[in-house]
Order: sequence, then C-alpha cells, then structure tokens
Amino acid sequence: MIGVGMSNEKQVDPSRRGLLVASCAVGGVAGLAAAGAFVSTFQPSEKAKAAGAPVEVDIAGLVPGEMKTVEWRGNPVWILKRSPEMVAALPKNDAQLADPKSERNPDALTPEYARNEHRSIKPEILVAVGICSHLGCSPGTKFQTGAQPSLPEDWQGGFLCPCHGSTFDLAGRVFKNKPAPDNLQVPRHMYLSDSKIVIGQDEKGEA
Repeated sequence: MIGVGMSNEKQVDPSRRGLLVASCAVGGVAGLAAAGAFVSTFQPSEKAKAAGAPVEVDIAGLVPGEMKTVEWRGNPVWILKRSPEMVAALPKNDAQLADPKSERNPDALTPEYARNEHRSIKPEILVAVGICSHLGCSPGTKFQTGAQPSLPEDWQGGFLCPCHGSTFDLAGRVFKNKPAPDNLQVPRHMYLSDSKIVIGQDEKGEA
C-alpha cells in the first residue's frame, strides 16, 4: 500500500506563509482504490487569501495513481498523477460525457493548453479545482474501476460528488444527465520544472 505523506508547500511570493499539503494515495493498477486522506493546512495570512496568490507545489514524490491536494483561493486543488492505464481509459468515456471536448465556458473552466482529451499540459498530470459545478460540494475519489454503489458497471475511475451524485471522469469531465452542468475547472498553472508546478499562474500571468 502506498503511504500517505505530508509536505509543506510554499506560495510563489516567499513572504507569504506556506500551505501544508495532504496526499491521497491509491493503490494498484488493475483495480485502483482510493485510500483515506489526512488533510491539514496552515492558514495563510488574510492578505494572502485576498490576493489569491499563486501556490508552488512540489510533485516530485507523486507516484502513478496518487493524488495531492493543496489549497488555492480557499478551494481544494487536486494534482493527480495518472497511471498509463488511467490515461488510456479516458477516451472510453467520451460518449457518456456531457462536454467531452471541454467546449463549455472554456475561458473560465479550461485554459487553451488543457483543451485536450486529458485536460492537462502533461497527459499523466491532472490539475483541477475539486469543487462540483452544481452547488459547490467537493467530490470524492472513486479510482477503483468497475461497478460500485452509485456508479455504472463500466466505471473507468473518477470522482463522485456526495451531495447530489454528479460523476466526473479522471480528467474532471462531467457525465451526462447529472446535476452538475460543467466540467471541473482546470486552473491556470505552469511547470517550473518536471517536479514543480505553480497553481494560479501561467505564462500569460496570474488567474
């Protein structure tokens, strides 16, 4: 079993206090099952909250099937390192998705560099705001494949909102006939290196 680790992340502005990050680990490739996550944060200053400062995240320790959660602008942001099997499963969902090509509200929900099948800069790394587009609940991880309560028999892994049952695939795309109207938001982000991501800023500036 993959252990659950914690590490301090820092905001891009070094004068601001950092955020404590929780990792949510999932095991196995054939049947990925979500492990419990321990979430704890050091609250940034009120000034930092108001500014919505970008957050720098170290992803060096992420292994395939593992997700890390950080806080940005008061919301959880997921950083999921998808396994090759997770990436390969994404096209299988297209016919069941409400917006498979992320064409709805693209300027607000999906930066140009994430308007692709995997909704990301790198196919294996998903960066998404973990807030359901229905009424603002935070979906839970359902990475295990196959039939489960509230999920279809051909479930390929993804996220389930506990409030009203909206489901999202491993690219944060919402399934048809669900309360949520839109895909999960992909925030502006960019890579400083292979192991460092900035959330809330890209080459065009801050979000």
